[in-house]
Amino acid sequence: MVTTRREVLQAMGTVAAWSSLPGGASVGLRAEEEPKPAVDRKGRIRQSVMGWCFKPMPAVELARLGKRLGLVAIEGIDRKDYPAVAELGLKISLVGSHGFATGPVDPDNHAEVITKLREAIDVAVEYNSSNVITFTGMRVPGMSDKTAMDNCVTVWQKVIGYAEQKGVTLVLEHLNSRDDSHPMKGHPGYFGDDVDRCADLVRRMDSPRFKLLFDIYHVQVMHGDVIRRIRDLHPIIGHYHTAGNPGRCELDDHQELNYPPIMRAILETGYKGYVAQEFIPTWDDPARSLKHAIETCDV
Repeated sequence: MVTTRREVLQAMGTVAAWSSLPGGASVGLRAEEEPKPAVDRKGRIRQSVMGWCFKPMPAVELARLGKRLGLVAIEGIDRKDYPAVAELGLKISLVGSHGFATGPVDPDNHAEVITKLREAIDVAVEYNSSNVITFTGMRVPGMSDKTAMDNCVTVWQKVIGYAEQKGVTLVLEHLNSRDDSHPMKGHPGYFGDDVDRCADLVRRMDSPRFKLLFDIYHVQVMHGDVIRRIRDLHPIIGHYHTAGNPGRCELDDHQELNYPPIMRAILETGYKGYVAQEFIPTWDDPARSLKHAIETCDV
């Protein structure tokens, strides 16, 4: 769908103060009353946005923009901004925890991972958020895959009872290890770089409160066959992320993923959770990028 700058500005409302964004682009919103959400969305896909992708845009500005464009949630922002986002009527779709590098593969990280996951579960309860993210962490030289998997399960088993008690789901994110061009486009050395291995870890946990975070971009980089994998893995999927490939860019016609049929496949599985936009804007106007992504996934 072609979107004009005029349409973006109409969706955003009055634009006044502008702040720099990645690639020299800029966007901003005037401080005002609570924004009215878009009214022309199908809304069958519950869409969110990942805050880090739009830095240094303040999280509350991004939340205001997202609500005007039809988003229902936001994630990947500092917890200090949760109250303001909640006042806007947006949900926190995913609470952060221990980070992708400091994971349970390495026994030296176990105490920290357990503490941070429990803290994140408490935050999720406070803000009525359904999910907390977790990761495997990086490979340890000389450690076998079996030992690495056992280490992960050992740690998660010490937390999952608390998550079940609180009604919060831990979602394990699969990340690609192939792209070394940018610190957030790929993660060389990440243990959970095989989505089937991550699925095996989820199944070993055998809990309705431990699911797979299916990042469409990362799955495409490592494996492809995205729609078939969604259909096969949907019973254990608890969250989705998007981005264009190659480059973790917009969901446009310069990348190889075709998002409308992917979104329809997700709906066909009966999925009711969130799909978060996690692309790095490259267009001159990141607000236009976000609007385009929302419309592309609004099937």
